[in-house]
Amino acid sequence: MGRIRVLVVDDHRIFAEALAAALTAEPDVEVGAAGSAAAAERALERAATEGRAFHVVLIDADLGGEGVLGGARKPRQPGADPPDAARRRLPPSVPAPRRPAVAPAPPAGSSPPHQAPHPAEPQRSEPHRQEPYRPELRRQEIQRPEPYRQEPHRPVPPAPDGITLLARIRRNHPGLKAIVLATADDPHRAARALHAGATGWVAKESSLARLLAVIRGVLRDETHLPPALLTGVIRELTTARRDRTESERLVDTLTPREKQILRCMVAGLGRQAVAERLYLSPHTVRTHMQNVLGKLGVHSTLAAVAVARRAGVSPSEPAAPSAPPSVASTTAPGAGSP
Repeated sequence: MGRIRVLVVDDHRIFAEALAAALTAEPDVEVGAAGSAAAAERALERAATEGRAFHVVLIDADLGGEGVLGGARKPRQPGADPPDAARRRLPPSVPAPRRPAVAPAPPAGSSPPHQAPHPAEPQRSEPHRQEPYRPELRRQEIQRPEPYRQEPHRPVPPAPDGITLLARIRRNHPGLKAIVLATADDPHRAARALHAGATGWVAKESSLARLLAVIRGVLRDETHLPPALLTGVIRELTTARRDRTESERLVDTLTPREKQILRCMVAGLGRQAVAERLYLSPHTVRTHMQNVLGKLGVHSTLAAVAVARRAGVSPSEPAAPSAPPSVASTTAPGAGSP
């Protein structure tokens, strides 16, 4: 093979430059460095265009995550207001006025007992002494939103990390070997990395000799994992396989037409688009979609698509446009004869 070309992708500049310098000390290793996902993809494209493609890429598992270069988010103190709380703080609720109590009606057929008039009765003739009922205050109290259902408590989707970049790089450069550099051994993330196409997982606290051994091993089509991770990774892969098997079993319960509908849902088509593609009425498509959700045991299109992806269902491809009928096929026999 000659010289081994390695690309280090890490947004900690000191670490990336130090690692590149250490690897360059090897006589058969040539190293480049990139500090972001965009820079790594540009370096790979440029090297491939110049005919000097990289053989191995070392990717930081936490690339672009919070806490890099002083960008960590400070934890909120217990009991403190969330951000912009003063701007969103609502006025205190106004209690509804109490209505006068009404005495229970006597049973049928019995004479009402002699009792003093109700204290609320004289007030009916003097409305100026009774506090008027203000329905707008009650309506304001009812329509006031709950403070714990506001926007600051919505879950935030996780930011892309180095494993996300790894999957994208492997799609664009299938022959490239990928090794993940991690600060901690995480079986779940290691299984994700293997599924994305990684062939090695090395802790950043490992020695340079260990990293070089993994680099040379992956070039021999070997997969390298720390021994402490093997049990956890196997468990994660087994669980993922079990989920995939269950999803496949659910998809197999669908009829051929419902599988067509599911593939259209995976492609992101709406009800009208599915009806136009399959030459069905929107009402029929709606019925099929409801059947699909029921058989898969889910309650939304997104959940159905997730089950379909775990089962390996591919999106529906658009149908090829049919050729217009020829003149000869539309002309009656003998019409062109004299």
